[in-house]
Amino acid sequence: MKIDKVLDTKGLACPMPIVKTKKAISGLESGQVLEIHTTDKGAKNDLLAWAKSCGHELLKFEDENDVLKFWIKKG
Repeated sequence: MKIDKVLDTKGLACPMPIVKTKKAISGLESGQVLEIHTTDKGAKNDLLAWAKSCGHELLKFEDENDVLKFWIKKG
């Protein structure tokens, strides 16, 4: 998978991971992939719902050593 941008929001609490994700993905072209790293456990539901509501595609999700990783393709 080709990653076009990596966003590190580790240590930030809700709603900052979503706020920063929105800003980061707005700078990408349709079809590009944003990789997000966060330690906010609430971000899992938030990012899934946000991606779906905005027409983006969650390609992959991993929970690795308390770091949640998301790969979202811009719609």
